[in-house]
Amino acid sequence: MNKEAVFDQIKHGLIVSCQALTHEPMYSPNGGVMPLFAKAAAMSGAVGIRANTVRDITEIKQAVDLPVIGIIKKDYPGVVQYITVTMDEVDALVGCGVDILAFDGTNNARPDGKYPADFIRAIKEKYPEQLLMADIATVEEAKACSDAGCDFVGTTLCGYTPDTKGLDELNLDLIRKLSETVSCKVIAEGHVHYPEQAKKCLEAGAFAVVVGGAITRPAEITARFVSAIKEFK
Repeated sequence: MNKEAVFDQIKHGLIVSCQALTHEPMYSPNGGVMPLFAKAAAMSGAVGIRANTVRDITEIKQAVDLPVIGIIKKDYPGVVQYITVTMDEVDALVGCGVDILAFDGTNNARPDGKYPADFIRAIKEKYPEQLLMADIATVEEAKACSDAGCDFVGTTLCGYTPDTKGLDELNLDLIRKLSETVSCKVIAEGHVHYPEQAKKCLEAGAFAVVVGGAITRPAEITARFVSAIKEFK
């Protein structure tokens, strides 16, 4: 799928994040679970999938004909970032055919000392046709990544960095500011729990919306209901 086809496919639509880390109930060491979530999302009108690891991405691409935003989560000692941190992960993601390659675009140095703008330029030099999405937390980070050549910026990490810690609600103001500030497309992601919130993201200027936990993490969904019932008690 070429760039314009990807843009047309996901514009103003819902992208479903189908991920499970090793400690989560829906993780299977043998695979096969995330493609089922992806198929359910596709059946119900999702326009794309976000997924983690080469194995899950490969299985999902075999199961559904939707563009995939691909990441590889990996911890590196002494490094804050963990989403597609080095060129090794980039090579693996390009190799399995991700339509959009996402990475941590927050203002922190990678293991090689490079900051996001340098990382973006290095990826674009090696893979000039690859669509790139920077997961950011602030307007400043988004602008730096956009200026370096990213196709998308996502609000994925707002609330998860030292500068934004404690922001645990949907940040429509950030989405609005990004849509007015950056030249690339804005993906709303993070803290979207209800359908009405997804609609508000688009009204605030988002190009598309990613929802994960509210759809594909049963433990998280259950905990939200249990918490509400405990308040009643």
